[in-house]
Amino acid sequence: AALDNEVALRPTGRAAPFVQNKLRLFDSEDFSAEKPPKITLYRDHAGWCPYCQKTMLLIEEKGIPINIELVPMRSYGDKPTSFSRMVPSGLLPALIVETDDGRKQVITESQVIMELLDQWHPPSDGYKPMLPDSNDQAGNARYDMLARLERDLFSWWCTLIFRPEGPRLGGGGGGGLMGMLSGKGGGGNEMSGAMKGFLECLDKVDAELTSTKGPWFFDTADHPTMIDFVYVSHVERMLASAAFWKGLDLRSDEMKKRFPGLNVWLEAFEKRECYLAFKSDYFTHVMDIPPQYGPGYDGGFDDKREQFSKSITGRDGTSWSLPLPFDDELQPLYTGPPLPLSVLDAAGIAGDNGKKEDSYQNADPVVMARACRGMAGWKLASNGEAVARFAARGGPKGANNPRKTFGAQLADPYAESDKDVQPYA
Repeated sequence: AALDNEVALRPTGRAAPFVQNKLRLFDSEDFSAEKPPKITLYRDHAGWCPYCQKTMLLIEEKGIPINIELVPMRSYGDKPTSFSRMVPSGLLPALIVETDDGRKQVITESQVIMELLDQWHPPSDGYKPMLPDSNDQAGNARYDMLARLERDLFSWWCTLIFRPEGPRLGGGGGGGLMGMLSGKGGGGNEMSGAMKGFLECLDKVDAELTSTKGPWFFDTADHPTMIDFVYVSHVERMLASAAFWKGLDLRSDEMKKRFPGLNVWLEAFEKRECYLAFKSDYFTHVMDIPPQYGPGYDGGFDDKREQFSKSITGRDGTSWSLPLPFDDELQPLYTGPPLPLSVLDAAGIAGDNGKKEDSYQNADPVVMARACRGMAGWKLASNGEAVARFAARGGPKGANNPRKTFGAQLADPYAESDKDVQPYA
């Protein structure tokens, strides 16, 4: 009933955050479903695009009334002709602003869109600030420095994941994984230059996070601001890709010692329902990253890489086998709400500190498992026909595309189902 109520609320624009919402009105009294806002964000349908994700996080955190249209990325579909006419480049996200005389202005580039949305919805109108005040020279200098550091981190991530790693650099002293990660392992060939550069850049990011009193990059607010959103959409993808292709678990106990600020920051995000609505699991990321960025290269710590990659893809014989374990070795499930807040409330499951946007690590595993099964059953039953059609692509006569092949095969909108298998699926 709780989920049915949420579905009923979505057309009104006042439901909880959800990746396929088409209208967001929040508490605004100026707009309604019959009188929608005059700004529309076009973003990707599947929630794969990191630039769309960071834009949506800003919209959700500020509570900006906006229409949303969902279109495919090039990697999993063709864009509608109506969108291509408005945005010939096909870039996502794209913001369409309708003027009072009916004209439409098109704005692309996520950073430009985010800054304009923040400017158009200022604190004087009751919206949360997302950038330092224009008169705050120190704050703006810090923002610019953090933005450059984010580009450095992105560059090191691309070098590590999407290029052959090259020769490893020797070290000396203590062994073990932490020894290798710190460059002090024994044996000579411990770590590539790309791995060393990536980790050292993360050290700088962590230092900036630990320099503030709270979990965020700025102390001026008790909520994430624009620079947090700029970072988190790609850091989320770094976590999955580093584990899968390099055997590097940045959420492990060892990594929490090296990157305490980063892990506190991640856990703070994972308590926010608006972030969880757009967050993907590791399997989704390692499947959707190659069509967008190119293939990842195996390397890093070979023994851990094999272990982690099998866990992420379910080839370890346990991670995808029922009954599922209560938590996940690589991607913590209970640092925040593991289900929509409405489902947890209906199930009578409270957060560890009595709040809704809270950790749930001390929840009763039996009660939580029951709620998770109910959620999974509801999702399958409410979308059963589409699930069966998709699953039937795995039949002997399925997965053929008479038109063209897309980079993301699982999301190919034109892949045919095996009609003989579909009724059984």
